[in-house]
Order: sequence, then C-alpha cells, then structure tokens
Amino acid sequence: MSDEPTADASNVQDGIGRTTTEQLSRRRFAIGSAASVAALSGLAGCIGSAAKGETVTILLTPENPSDIRNDYLPMKNYLEGEIDGLSIEYKVPQDYSAIRPALKSEQAEIGMDDITLISAPDMMDVFGTAVTGGTAWYFSMMLTNKGSGIEKRSDLKDKTVAFADKLSTSGSIFAVYTLKQAGLDVGDAPQGDPVDFEGTWSNHKFAVEKLANEEADACCTWGGNGMPHVEKKNVPEDVRPKTAYLGDTATEEPLFKPIWWSFPIPKQPIYSRQSWDSDMKGKIEQALHDSTEEMMKEYQPDDYDATLPFTTLRDTSIEDYQPVIKRLDDLGVELG
Repeated sequence: MSDEPTADASNVQDGIGRTTTEQLSRRRFAIGSAASVAALSGLAGCIGSAAKGETVTILLTPENPSDIRNDYLPMKNYLEGEIDGLSIEYKVPQDYSAIRPALKSEQAEIGMDDITLISAPDMMDVFGTAVTGGTAWYFSMMLTNKGSGIEKRSDLKDKTVAFADKLSTSGSIFAVYTLKQAGLDVGDAPQGDPVDFEGTWSNHKFAVEKLANEEADACCTWGGNGMPHVEKKNVPEDVRPKTAYLGDTATEEPLFKPIWWSFPIPKQPIYSRQSWDSDMKGKIEQALHDSTEEMMKEYQPDDYDATLPFTTLRDTSIEDYQPVIKRLDDLGVELG
C-alpha cells in the first residue's frame, strides 16, 4: 500500500536521499512550473525606508501572530544588532497562499517556507535551510486524546481530523499523504474535501486546541507545537536526535497520545525575492550563516520563554525537499 516506510507511534525512518551535493544556498531550485496563482489575503501595507538605513520585511510562516513574532524576536534583534542601518519588519500572512503574491508585489523581501519556494523557484534566491538547536530537521506528528481508542492512522476512518493550514508541509501535506498511504480515501484533500474522514484546516495552534476541546478526534501538527503535549517516553528513539524540542515534552496540558510520526523533514528554507536589488540582501544572508545558537541567545529578551526557532543556516540541496515535492505531486496540490 505504501511506497516507502512510515511510522506508527514508535518507528521513524529517514526517507530523505542524501546522494547529491549540488548546493543551492545561492542558487535556485529547478522543478516543474507552478499552477494557478493564489490570491493575496491577510497581508496589508508595503515596505518603506527608515530615516537612516533600510527596512526589510520578512514574512513569517502563518501562525498565531503574537506567538510567532515573539518566537523570532531574537533573530530580528540579532540582524538589527549586527548589520548597520538595518530595520527588520515581521509580517504574518493569513495563510501560505498569501506569501508568493506578497513577494511578487514587493510587499516583502524575505520568506521562510518551502511551499512558496517550490511553487516559484525562479522568483527566489535561496539563502539556506534553517537550523534549530543544532538540527536542520523537524517532524510531522499525529495526536489523539488518551482513551480515544485510536491506535493507528487507519482508525481515523469516519473520524474528524484537525489540520494546520492547507499548504502546511507538516500540518497538512505530510499528514494527508500518510492517511492516504494508510488506506483512507482522502478525496481532494487538502485543497478539497476528504471522503473517509472529516477534515478541518486552520493553523497549528488551533489544530491542537480543537483536539483539546474534543472538537476533533485527532490533530496533525509539527514537533515544536505538539511535543509539549507529549510525554518524553512516547517520543520514538529515532526522533530524539533530530528534534530541537525534546526538552519541551510534557510542559503543557493536556497530554496527548501520538499515533504517527514522519521521518525527518528538512526545516524551512530562508530565501529572498530575486527582484530585490540591495546590498542588504548579501549582508543578511551572510549574517544568518554566521550566526550561532550562543549569538542568538545574546539577543533574547530577559523574559523570552520560547525555544529558539532559528540559530543558523546551512547550505541546502534539491534532495532535501524532494519528499515535499513528491507529496504535493501525489496529492495533486496546485501551488500559486
């Protein structure tokens, strides 16, 4: 039924090929052309110039705006502190489909997600893949309430599943694909309705909240969002070396039961639009590569209580994102 190893509850395998050494940190991806152009929504305003220097707008991934702005505050402080004349403005799009139009219309200079990069490789200059806590990997995971009787993916037939954004790699694309591999009829999901289960899409935070409020029988999210709701003993041994969030286990209520983990997924690339012509582009790229976890911690506010989502960059290769491209193609996902 499945063309590759998957993991139910306790078994995770790295399905990412590592055979090519073609570096893309300063080049472009080369994949098939994108489909229809997505509408811009939830992102207003345009960039301006600071009185002394340049304002650069970075699009964070769609999530609760106050939470994600706070998470990435050390990176903002670091870039502004290390680069003279630079002012960083963070914007949080309503959804992933808003990111490409914002870059195309020059409302922003930098993006931080793989879906947009895959959809428009000729528009972007790739800086590299983000590293968090020494790892450039993260995981998709599927959670359910303890005592639900749900033990594996196929048990979700006729159940309600809460997902993140429709184009979220970990919170939707990988999750819908693995349900398909488990034998469920996913219909036109994630961009349409599934057949064998009911799906709701929002963001990572709301997906977990729906499960906690018993508005869903399971939820799909990423490790940084789901790990605080999982006991450490339930984290597979294969996951532990490649997650930056093992120390966050069992720090939030309620605690859930994980029923599936993906193999390691490459973290998000950081890229800029090619049409941005400024010396700041190279300075920011270099600063991100030069950064370390220790340097980031120096720029944390005293009351910072999040796990650093970014510590440095590593060069990235096309092989890293092939598993994402494969799933998009298999599910027939159209990217703007």
